[in-house]
Amino acid sequence: MNSNTIRQAFLDFFERKGHRIVSASSLVPETDSTLLFTNAGMVQFKDIFTGQATPEFSCAASAQPCVRAGGKHNDLDNVGYTSRHHTLFEMLGNFSFGEYFKREAIGYAWEFVTQVLAIDPQRLWVTVHESDDEAAGYWLKDIGLKPERLIRLGDESNFWAMGPTGPCGPCSEIFYDHGERVTGGPPGSADEDGDRYVEIWNLVFMQYERKPDGSRVALPKPCVDTGMGLERVTAVMQGVYDNYDTDLFVPLTLQLGTTCRATTAHPRTNGGLVRGEPSEEQHLSMRVVADHIRSIAFLIADSVYPDREGRGYVLRRIIRRALRHCRKLSDAGALMAEMLPVLIDSLGEAYPRLRTAEKVIRQTLAREEELFGNTLEQGLKRLSGFLEQKSDESATLPGQLVFELYDTFGFPPDLTADIAREQGLNLAMDEFEQAMQAQKDRARSASRFAGKDNEHPNVDISTQFTGYSQSQDTACVQKLYQKAGGLLCEVSELKAGEGMVVLDKTPFYAEAGGQIGDSGWLTWEQGRFRVERTNARNQSCIHYGRIEQGCLRTETRVSAAIDNERRQRIRANHSATHLLHAALRKLLGERVEQKGSLVGDQHLRFDFSHDAPLTRAQCRELEDMVNAEIRRDSPVVTEIMGFDEARARGALALFGEKYARQVRVLTMGEGFSMELCGGTHVRQTGDIDLFRITSESGIAANVRRIEAVTGEAARAWTQQQDSAVHELQSLLQAKPEHLLDKARSLRQQNKALQKSLDKQGKRLAVQLASTLAEQADQFGEAHSLVTQVGVSNKKVLMGILDDLKSRLNPAVLVLAGGDGEKVSLVANVNKRLTSRVKANELVQQAGELMGTRGGGKANMAEAGGGD
Repeated sequence: MNSNTIRQAFLDFFERKGHRIVSASSLVPETDSTLLFTNAGMVQFKDIFTGQATPEFSCAASAQPCVRAGGKHNDLDNVGYTSRHHTLFEMLGNFSFGEYFKREAIGYAWEFVTQVLAIDPQRLWVTVHESDDEAAGYWLKDIGLKPERLIRLGDESNFWAMGPTGPCGPCSEIFYDHGERVTGGPPGSADEDGDRYVEIWNLVFMQYERKPDGSRVALPKPCVDTGMGLERVTAVMQGVYDNYDTDLFVPLTLQLGTTCRATTAHPRTNGGLVRGEPSEEQHLSMRVVADHIRSIAFLIADSVYPDREGRGYVLRRIIRRALRHCRKLSDAGALMAEMLPVLIDSLGEAYPRLRTAEKVIRQTLAREEELFGNTLEQGLKRLSGFLEQKSDESATLPGQLVFELYDTFGFPPDLTADIAREQGLNLAMDEFEQAMQAQKDRARSASRFAGKDNEHPNVDISTQFTGYSQSQDTACVQKLYQKAGGLLCEVSELKAGEGMVVLDKTPFYAEAGGQIGDSGWLTWEQGRFRVERTNARNQSCIHYGRIEQGCLRTETRVSAAIDNERRQRIRANHSATHLLHAALRKLLGERVEQKGSLVGDQHLRFDFSHDAPLTRAQCRELEDMVNAEIRRDSPVVTEIMGFDEARARGALALFGEKYARQVRVLTMGEGFSMELCGGTHVRQTGDIDLFRITSESGIAANVRRIEAVTGEAARAWTQQQDSAVHELQSLLQAKPEHLLDKARSLRQQNKALQKSLDKQGKRLAVQLASTLAEQADQFGEAHSLVTQVGVSNKKVLMGILDDLKSRLNPAVLVLAGGDGEKVSLVANVNKRLTSRVKANELVQQAGELMGTRGGGKANMAEAGGGD
């Protein structure tokens, strides 16, 4: 069996057992702010396991790519050195949300392993928690497992918990024995870390809730969370014990070897691949690169891009480690890019987003290789120089050197550790951490994903939304909330001030999917509540606002009416967003993916994946395409259908978004736009009236943003542009068709004048510096000049300073120039003198007297403003 066959066989098996097959979620957890990456198959079901969400199905199965290369779960240092550590792996899992428990889960696992995969039962061992007699009984009685193959282990090995509190329970694992040819002992033995016995399936039985005091309470509906590592089971099925010898990695290493041989014309002293078998060192590098290209491709496909912090920093670490091993194999660049077609050919059918993102992956790798390639050789030379000069027998690399490689050459510490490991050295990480103190805040931002949630009540009431068809409805007040002493409290009545209202039904759209919430009024006899915004919480719509008249109590019948004019503007902007998304995909290609949006009543904002700024011509073409659909005045058709049917018909769904089994499909024009969307929209495209793009910009690596307006706002914006053109005509004394030529001419004249002024400024600076140098005081070999200069031009002031530095050396120089109102202050201290006098301290002291603000370094500082 190849890996694709195993994956599909697993999903088919559990589909036959009544499980809902759920698509893999993004590697960026959409609903779990505590995780850096999706690191287990159960992550997308976490809200169901914790009781925060109600499942639409009672059991599910999935094939989920997972990354463990950052944060708490980090296998990066071991990748390449062991047979089973990877930065990315696939977890095949089946999950029960109260549908079945231990007996069925154990039965399914054994049936799949021994019948579908036909693995010899004599090769299988099982572990259970030492206290779990129930699971042990099923293995011994139902399955018929031999008692000597059942091993009981303690909490460390066979008890799982989601955290210090929350769902937890015992585990049961299935191990495969690779045979005597491989070293290692069974689980629980002294040599269990060997490769002979490998865990291929883990069954977690969530049957308790752990309380803050450490006690465990039985859950009313026990759940099952299982996982089978595709890489490990593929090794079993292909008769090998090393994951890198399977079809998941061998094609990648073969392609890498082929590329290296083709680009290496002669044997190289630094160990490049030549004809023949690779050396042990080369073999290690090939494993590292083969592993890393997988995680790199998946992360970029999920819109993670190299950055200085957070997820982007982890990706950059992986790329740089891979690039370093590529350099060990060959001087030729783009080795990983040559591996992409092989990777996509292997996994593209199971994960189509890899095909869609291939161009972006290539471009990102090329940029990172260019960025890092310039410093890689210098950093390696610096490290090699240290190792050559190292005379003592210390087995530790100084932390200051680790920091220098990081700060100067961009070497992540784990890359330095990887190199040091090959030399038999450790890192002095305590010293490194001390040197990194100034950058701690940036490093900590990698785990800064959890937001504050002190403003929203935790409501468990479902609010019926009636706003698709009506703007006003009668409803009953279910819950009221108000802040008292800074704390949010449930109350029985609102008499005055701000508060929050939950109704049994509402026409107000709660902010979701990028669309802002409605505003309006709740009215009752002798009372009025102004709704300023609405938000969704679980299944509830929370109306935020203030009492304008009367007293509102629970169980009161109210008339809920939205601000209809504002809703109409929001509808137009939301529908225009869909048309813009469709137009972008038609103009730039289907690889364009939505990365975020904001639909307001005054404007819209749309973020999308693209690797270059849009030209003005492209923006105009987008406007023309959208406005053409608006002029067609096509009906906006909304249909309710099954999710699978919607996808089969070509409806766009946002990757990583969770959808119900029944979804709303919004279609505009004759197939121009079809998307899944729960927002509110116009009835005809003509209701949008007019669409104008106001700006296009980059907000992150490979992510662009378009801001636009519609309807009256678009007309007002157009009129503003026209007014600006008319004013320019008046100022420049030119007709509209000549404005650009006139502006270019003025710009050229301005450049020429500036060039002339710069020359005069330099001459003036030399003259003044010559005079000022004679006024300097001398202290031994050092000079000092603190003076006011009669110039206001900052460039001239800096020119004087530069000339004085060459005339007076070494020197302490402080110059102040100004225009009669504000000061420009510059200070320079020769580096030979900074141990006694510091430029930034001089600027600070002067600033206290003159009111200037600024700063700098010990040798150079500047400030401005003040008197």
